[in-house]
Amino acid sequence: MDDVKQLVSAIKKGDIKPIYFLMGEEAYYIDKISDFIEDNVLEEAEKGFNQMVLYGRDVSIDDIVSNAKRYPMMAERQVVIVKEAQDLSRTIEKLAKYAENPQPSTVLVVNYKYKKIDKRKALYKAINKVGVVYESKKLYENQVADWIRRVLSGQSYNISPKASQMLVEFLGTDLGKIDNELNKLKIVLPKGTQITPEHIEENIGISKDYNNFELRKAVGERNVIKAHKIAKYFADNPKDNPMVVTVSLLFNFFSQLLHLHGMSDKNPRSVASALRVNPYFVNEYLTAARNYPMKKVSSVISLLREFDVKSKGVGSNAVAQGDLLKELLVRILG
Repeated sequence: MDDVKQLVSAIKKGDIKPIYFLMGEEAYYIDKISDFIEDNVLEEAEKGFNQMVLYGRDVSIDDIVSNAKRYPMMAERQVVIVKEAQDLSRTIEKLAKYAENPQPSTVLVVNYKYKKIDKRKALYKAINKVGVVYESKKLYENQVADWIRRVLSGQSYNISPKASQMLVEFLGTDLGKIDNELNKLKIVLPKGTQITPEHIEENIGISKDYNNFELRKAVGERNVIKAHKIAKYFADNPKDNPMVVTVSLLFNFFSQLLHLHGMSDKNPRSVASALRVNPYFVNEYLTAARNYPMKKVSSVISLLREFDVKSKGVGSNAVAQGDLLKELLVRILG
């Protein structure tokens, strides 16, 4: 995120490179940088003749080079943007020759999503000398809640830890999807608002009481009644609450509890750092660790492996997902 800010800041100051090669697993920042260049490098009056968008599936490397070598018309520079350039992965190294001597009046932007070029080869080395190679890395799940907080903070919003966790649990690590949902919230909520679970429920449709986050908490507290209420809700709404996701979340939770049991320093700050969780949730883990001794945690992890296979249809084709979840909870909480 900081790298993106620096890159954008440099462009705003007029430090514009002849090539921007944007690659990596996280498409969100690739799109953000590319869109910024598309919207801001040229004046509106210059774009008609001097800005071109190409798509990897429709062009060859020779086509890209041919367009990049053109001279701008009545402007200082031209912009050539290649979207979905990963479709050219088999021939992308041929761009190295152009990168060794790029047209100074062209800004070539290559969007190479979900893949990376080899840093040992000629293309990377050539671009790195004259332009920018930006790698957009996928965030780990435990980093996304903090990313949400930072994005909203920069736009004069705050969000409660539980609300951000609800978004992560429901939307995963897809920053594009999360950004779309945050934009919906910003339309209806004024700046300065603290976004709460109630806002998430009312405007995005994620239940604040019946979700995997609350199920994990109920299991950790050994709250049998609450856990089974949530399981019944999941059984009634299977499309929104696939069991494979629930099992994965519980598996991660009990794996963290196993780690916690092995720690000698159980100071909340140390626990938050070691488990990579928001300090707000540390007490939930400490409570669960008291409720589940290490031997029980190990047996639950084995159980979750068994039900992970069953949730994917192996050996349980005739069993409804809701019934599988109820059986799983009975065996965990029993």
